[in-house]
Amino acid sequence: MIFLIACFLAVFVVPEPWGLVLVLVAGIIEIGETWFWIHYSRRRSVQVGAETMIGARAVTVGELRPRGQVRLDGEFWDAVCEAGADAGAPVVVVGREGLTLLVEPA
Repeated sequence: MIFLIACFLAVFVVPEPWGLVLVLVAGIIEIGETWFWIHYSRRRSVQVGAETMIGARAVTVGELRPRGQVRLDGEFWDAVCEAGADAGAPVVVVGREGLTLLVEPA
């Protein structure tokens, strides 16, 4: 957008030698801005999908002996904890089977 405005100003407003300078500076700014946004978008990892829950901490809603429910990020999930866990205990998600989370005590 800056480059288009600079071209318009170079043709219709700015005197002859400064128009070229204006276009060059705007082009450099445009290239720098494009590089920045591409670099910024590639450094972030994808944060979607069921795999993002692995390693997350949850809190048990009731007893897990071995089945029950946990609250993870404000949502309730069915869970299985082979070691067992009391109500309100923190657990860590270690896997999933369909819509059931596999958890271990934290």
